[in-house]
Amino acid sequence: MKIVTVNPATGKKIATYTEHSDAEIDDILRKNQSAFLKWRETGYEQRSRLFRIMAAILRERKEDFARTVTAEMGKLISESRAEVEKCAWVCEYYADNTALFLKPEFISTVATRSYITFNPLGSILAIMPWNFPFWQVFRFCAPALMAGNACLLKHASNVPGCALSIETLFRQAGFPDDLFRVILRDGKDLSKVISSPIIKAISVTGSSAAGRAIASEAGRHLKKTVLELGGNDPYLILADADLDKAVEICFLSRMINGGQSCIAAKRFIPVREIASEFTEKLILKMKKVKMGDPLDTTTELGPLARMDLRNELHKQVTGSIAMGAKCLLGGIIPPIKGSYYPPTVLTAVSSDMPAYREELFGPVAVIIPAQDETAAWRIANDSTFGLGAAVFTRDVQRAEKIAADKLETGSCFINTYVRSDPRLPFGGIKDSGYGRELSHYGIKEFVNIKTIYIE
Repeated sequence: MKIVTVNPATGKKIATYTEHSDAEIDDILRKNQSAFLKWRETGYEQRSRLFRIMAAILRERKEDFARTVTAEMGKLISESRAEVEKCAWVCEYYADNTALFLKPEFISTVATRSYITFNPLGSILAIMPWNFPFWQVFRFCAPALMAGNACLLKHASNVPGCALSIETLFRQAGFPDDLFRVILRDGKDLSKVISSPIIKAISVTGSSAAGRAIASEAGRHLKKTVLELGGNDPYLILADADLDKAVEICFLSRMINGGQSCIAAKRFIPVREIASEFTEKLILKMKKVKMGDPLDTTTELGPLARMDLRNELHKQVTGSIAMGAKCLLGGIIPPIKGSYYPPTVLTAVSSDMPAYREELFGPVAVIIPAQDETAAWRIANDSTFGLGAAVFTRDVQRAEKIAADKLETGSCFINTYVRSDPRLPFGGIKDSGYGRELSHYGIKEFVNIKTIYIE
């Protein structure tokens, strides 16, 4: 089978790749396990040294990697550069902190001595999406490898160039040849890989449907999973918010990565007093967006990653309009080459519409006014998703109470947009998945937390 990549901005073919055969995958798995058995004996100092080399190479070759990202999935070149830089940051973060995070933890009991160790599991399979094709890989592999594991990557089929670039990068940084390997295979044909006794656990970033399917397969073989899935993030704008600041941040969060982010702002919930003004100001911002070539530094919105994704988004928008939603901006596929979709604003959205219930992966803002603050957080929670949320108000104490006690999400940001940070745990609840990545919580997902008890 062949994997063909297409530039979403031009519709032109980039490259063709051949999927790995079953025999090739078996060989990759065996070599990955052998690399693990040696790697687990290395110390944190040696692992940290290699990750610092990795960070330096990422920065030195940032432009090359950024152009690969932009070519394969259409991200603005400025955002691609920032993504590569963030990968260097997470490498350095775990290089600096893993020895502290995984040092033995002594517990006072009736024993002469009792303590906890954190040991690597083995080969960990990562099934990753296309929207942050470098960051989401490094977000997983930096802690997993620093903990002493080996990594296998099944990347999205539209970004194999990114996947193979990362594999080569590990070798260039001095890591053992087979410690980080890429598997080129259709995502629907992974049963043999998941069932292999070499695979000890699986990390998935993707849709809720993909997460369910992979977790079900992994469960049959008693393999641990960490799932970071879809989101339908609500942003609550209260009556006393700095409205201009709130609009600017909401606009930024909706437009980052062309709106193709699980933690992008998707549902804007202003309270009744300021709903009209918020809507007007947001539309003015979105009207001015320059759509075009993602390599042009003046472009503000590039194409969506694939034509089928653009068509699915348009189906969600038109389906909601057919059910009574009002389209105040956009909603029409532009007559140009590439998988472009314009900035779009929907209102009069009811709970039975796709724009309310489903994740809209693209530059579509859904505005759902609320009668008051209580109604706002209840609307926010009226979702099968629970990834991120934000609250805008001048009363920070009030916002903290809503964030900490009311909102059903894995994270909540106050007066700013939701984003990931190596120092903070990242993940969701409900259909947004389970488990955590990043911080000391993330590195402990793929270790054996072992009790040692001495009489």
